[in-house]
Amino acid sequence: MAHDIRIKSPEQLEKSRRAARLAAEVLAMIEPHVVPGVSTEALDRICHDHIVNVQGAIPANVGYQGYPKTVLTSVNQVVCHGIPSPEKILKKGDIVNIDVAVIKDGWFGDTSRMYFVGAPSVLARRLVETTYEAMCAGIRQVKPGATLGDIGHAIQSVAHREHFSVVREYCGHGIGEVYHEDLQVLHYGQRGEGLTLEPGMVFTIEPMLNAGKRDTRQMPDGWTVVTKDRSLSAQWEHMVAVTPEGYEVLTAWPGGTGQYAAI
Repeated sequence: MAHDIRIKSPEQLEKSRRAARLAAEVLAMIEPHVVPGVSTEALDRICHDHIVNVQGAIPANVGYQGYPKTVLTSVNQVVCHGIPSPEKILKKGDIVNIDVAVIKDGWFGDTSRMYFVGAPSVLARRLVETTYEAMCAGIRQVKPGATLGDIGHAIQSVAHREHFSVVREYCGHGIGEVYHEDLQVLHYGQRGEGLTLEPGMVFTIEPMLNAGKRDTRQMPDGWTVVTKDRSLSAQWEHMVAVTPEGYEVLTAWPGGTGQYAAI
């Protein structure tokens, strides 16, 4: 498998970094709009207009394998791939993941984050914050000579400490001039197992944690994935590059991490 992994040159890494920053900027831009009473369709439209008209970039998700929208909006028990809809109105207490990908000069940027709609329940807040902590724990494992298993084990350890489950059907992926490159980043695993990391690798780390069991099911629309037991689910996603010294978070938030711990 290793021969299929694309190692980015410094020049290529800069192009990847630029696309990643634009994706991160979309998530910062949309935050004030994530309020009770807004439809996920309206959020999608705002993101689309910003990517096209302000950033001069291309919304990578539109038409990807037939997907109809710019972002993915996954609310409460939706694990991932929720399709924005005029009928889906956010209400107080909801948690929502917005996942965005852009293309700039042929390079992909891909990131997602959680938002609270008003004040969340105690469980919802703990799930969201634990999922963020798990992603950070995975990112901190990234360095030359570490393995993908190290990342998965770190994420799984944080999740299980809080008695949350890790979704196994979906994983992080290599990214560059291709949206989903061969490299796959599982969010569970054993230390020392799997591919060994090298400088120039670029991939996403995007754990999905459920408050209940890890089992999921896909809805009839062919996209939306929900928890089988209808428990809450949360996800965070960053793009990460392996550097000679360790890692660089390419999709770092423009305004800093705010209430969340720095990575």
